[in-house]
Amino acid sequence: MLKNAINTYLKFNISGGLGFLFFISLFLSFSDASAQSSVSASIDSTKIKIGEQITYKIEVVTNPQDLVVFPEGESFSPLEVVESLNPDTIRKNGNYRLLKEYFLTQFDSGKYVIPSQEVLIRNTPYYTDSIAVEVNDVVVDTTKQKLYPIKPSIEVDPGFSIPDWLWWLLGIFLLAGLVVFLIIRKKKKDAREPELPPYEEAMAELQKLDNSQLLEKREIKEYYSQLSFAVRKYLDRKIYDHGLERTTNELILYLRNQKAEGKLKLTEGTISDFEKILQRADLAKFARSKPDVITAKEDRSKTKYIIDDLRASVPEPTREELLQDEAFLQEQHKKRQKRRIIIGVVAGVVVIILGITALVATKGYTYVKDTYLGHPTKELLEGEWIRSEYGNPAVAVTTPKVLVRGEIELPQEVQQMMVGSETFIYGSLLSNYYTMLSTIKFKGEVQFDLQKAVDGIYTNLEAQGARNIVMKQEDFTTLNGAKGLKVFGTLEAVNPVTGEAIPNEYVILNFAEKGGFEQIMVIFNEEDQYAKEISERIINSVEINNLNE
Repeated sequence: MLKNAINTYLKFNISGGLGFLFFISLFLSFSDASAQSSVSASIDSTKIKIGEQITYKIEVVTNPQDLVVFPEGESFSPLEVVESLNPDTIRKNGNYRLLKEYFLTQFDSGKYVIPSQEVLIRNTPYYTDSIAVEVNDVVVDTTKQKLYPIKPSIEVDPGFSIPDWLWWLLGIFLLAGLVVFLIIRKKKKDAREPELPPYEEAMAELQKLDNSQLLEKREIKEYYSQLSFAVRKYLDRKIYDHGLERTTNELILYLRNQKAEGKLKLTEGTISDFEKILQRADLAKFARSKPDVITAKEDRSKTKYIIDDLRASVPEPTREELLQDEAFLQEQHKKRQKRRIIIGVVAGVVVIILGITALVATKGYTYVKDTYLGHPTKELLEGEWIRSEYGNPAVAVTTPKVLVRGEIELPQEVQQMMVGSETFIYGSLLSNYYTMLSTIKFKGEVQFDLQKAVDGIYTNLEAQGARNIVMKQEDFTTLNGAKGLKVFGTLEAVNPVTGEAIPNEYVILNFAEKGGFEQIMVIFNEEDQYAKEISERIINSVEINNLNE
């Protein structure tokens, strides 16, 4: 039929090329429509349990030459993609059938919707339908599977490793060793053989020069350098404390002035010989002049006489001067001792500061403060705990200190119903940690309502001065199977002297066993971590004894 239509069209429009092209385009559009692409999605189950996987399939039917892009990544949220498989291809009736599978899961129970997914074919988007999925909890049969409380976290030994504090300790030891080394070195330096007197030192320098064989080696510059140094050093120590740093002209001018003022008894010949020796030494050192060996030996002999004349020219010190020198030496000795003490104290303080810094860096400020300065509840926590039985019916509990018998006021109507009551207390409501244990034995015909007793706790706490009370309640079972009600929360205790509000936490266990009422109360400062650990340990140790009697 299509062939006849084409032939008929050609007969009437053979001369009209434009009409033919329009017809061919129309024909091709019908041909494309017959091969139109399609996209669909399905899952293997609409209900799963937490952690199970859903197989999500996208099926695409299209032409072989078409490019198809499947969704990836976070497009399946709120479900998570566990795995994305490569698409399978099947050729059918001249077209391709592409099948891509995804494995999805979810770890929270609830009802979810897998959103519509976008598939690109020839850069044209096609969308799947959204699919609802239900994720259910895993039901546990508690009659067959026992439930246990969550165990506290424990440190796992990672094997052998060098702790951080050891490195800090090593650094402190090295620093302390360095300080000790410097102190010992200073003491050794101070304890060395004392310096020779000026004259003896000058003679020793000249003797050292004679033994040096510098003249034999023709090292004239070094010879004159040591020769001038020996006499300048004597002059510097004994007469003029700038003898080593002054020029030759300045030094000779100083000696002539001292001679003119009568302070030095020197002859002009001695000063002149000294000037000539210093000038030759300057020429040898700076102008590379080389006096002959005979002149050098003569200058060596003259130097000794010059030093002798300088020594003789200085008047003997008076007794007052000697006493002043002695006082000066003693003052210097005291200053040296004081300096050593200061250095030792500073070194000790530095070592202590570094040690404390190392401990704070590795253990934390709170640990260092509580360990070395002391903390009352930390000492209780780490001390020797005591397990005792209290009251009737007997309640066994482990506490850091023995509870002391006390008294509480009970309403008259309660006293009429009971056989007796006992109360045991440690601490106070204003301290970091407070414990109270009470037992009441009722007469046989009394039916005690535990819930009503718990409802009255709020009023009782208010009567004791607590305010801003937040109260929660849950069932509680002791290690030996006694069932009760646990009341816990926060409150503020007011200091009657300062009016300060102290933020506290509290835990109160309530039991109605063997015709009696047992209550264990622990109140502690919410900012005190040690008190919180004490409370947990006490609460977890409670047992009601002789339940089956």
